[in-house]
Amino acid sequence: MAQIANTNEDLMHPEKQALLSKEVQHIDIKSFDARPIVDQMRHMSFTSRDLARATDIYNAMLADPDCMVILTLAGSTSAGGCMDLYADLVKHNMVDAIVSTGASIVDMDFFEGMGFKHYQASASVDDRVLRDMYIDRIYDTYIDEEDLQACDHTIQAIADGLEPKAYSSRAFIAEMGRYLTEHGKKENSLVKLAFEKGVPIFCPAFTDSSAGFGLVKHQVNNPGNHMVLDSIADFRELTELKIKTGTSGLLMIGGGVPKNFAQDTVVCAEILGHEVPMHKYAIQITVADVRDGACSSSTLKEACSWGKVDIALEQMVFAEATSVLPLLASDAYHRGHWKNRQARRLADVFKG
Repeated sequence: MAQIANTNEDLMHPEKQALLSKEVQHIDIKSFDARPIVDQMRHMSFTSRDLARATDIYNAMLADPDCMVILTLAGSTSAGGCMDLYADLVKHNMVDAIVSTGASIVDMDFFEGMGFKHYQASASVDDRVLRDMYIDRIYDTYIDEEDLQACDHTIQAIADGLEPKAYSSRAFIAEMGRYLTEHGKKENSLVKLAFEKGVPIFCPAFTDSSAGFGLVKHQVNNPGNHMVLDSIADFRELTELKIKTGTSGLLMIGGGVPKNFAQDTVVCAEILGHEVPMHKYAIQITVADVRDGACSSSTLKEACSWGKVDIALEQMVFAEATSVLPLLASDAYHRGHWKNRQARRLADVFKG
């Protein structure tokens, strides 16, 4: 499969080039040891103590030889500087499966895997000016829309090269990982590493991302002879992993579809006639308000009433994730429970 060419920065308008001049630098959890900070937070109050307890729970997941660790991602933390953090969790066997929004996987990680970048936004700039220059904004972060469209076309090209049949998002994202092993420009890509390490990635709302544009183009260009995504297969496959592994723990960043999708595997297994335990460990880092009754902000204790999460080892952390997640991940990396974990390679369950 041919590689899609990157945008030529030499041809970029000078004003646009100036706005897209300061790259987001992704945090390296290996470069600092957060254990002393977390140890002191354990004796504080408010969010500090919540984070310390959440960190203890994550370490307990990693120390439990029977526990499947599921990472769920919603929001834009990858674009905001946590992309290498998530890649390191996969690289160092600290995550066994991932459930994510399409944006985190496609618009952010696969996008950078192709060699594109996210940029820190300048001081106040009129969004109409940004639109005229084809610059997309995520709060204080910029993306070059032309690069994003190159990403869309790459997704289309991957789909064009597949046998026209139904695929789970897990199977299609594996093909994206295969593409990056051949054409990628970033070694530390989550999608690429997950493919190499056998860590399945599920995106139950996959087309709610740049992948959607590329897959629509693929379908329009191949009427009656195109691949399709099967979201029911996503649910079935992740539930199969829950049935196979039994004990499980959730590290949930944000909420949304990934949160509920991962939690619901317990209920789905029960409906299929299997007796599986509720998720034994659960952490959610979110700024969502619990008072509107929405699922993204529902507490983990509430999830117990639905038969999804046990309440003995759960912790809500009400904080913006990029400010606390690096501490949790660095602490867990340096405590080193991952060194004794057996690599599960759960993606291999679906081979053959």
